[in-house]
Amino acid sequence: QVQLVESGGGLVQAGGSLRLSCAASGRTFSTYAMGWFRQAPGKEREIVAAISWSGGTTSYADSVKGRFTISRDNAKNTVYLQMNSLKPEDTAVYSCAAHPSWSGSIVYTERAEYDYWGQGTQVTVSS
Repeated sequence: QVQLVESGGGLVQAGGSLRLSCAASGRTFSTYAMGWFRQAPGKEREIVAAISWSGGTTSYADSVKGRFTISRDNAKNTVYLQMNSLKPEDTAVYSCAAHPSWSGSIVYTERAEYDYWGQGTQVTVSS
């Protein structure tokens, strides 16, 4: 089992940057594929980015490609989401999620595939 705690959210102007962190407990973090999701008011939770447990495979939603970067440091049990060129439509609660994976090259992009979730961190982008 793994517990996830996000940090790094806040209020930023359009065009600015934020880096979110997701710290995981447990000694098997390196075998979990990870994902970042977001949920805006009145909208469904959606995938933002995903990364395999090796870090060698990543996937991004079309809306964030070229602006966001997902990465992980297995020695620190942490996954990151670097968000650049932020837009007001990026405003949402961002949550990280974990899925135990047998393969270091597979990413997961569906909410139902993830077993563990953090509580989320608010990101607000002002225009």
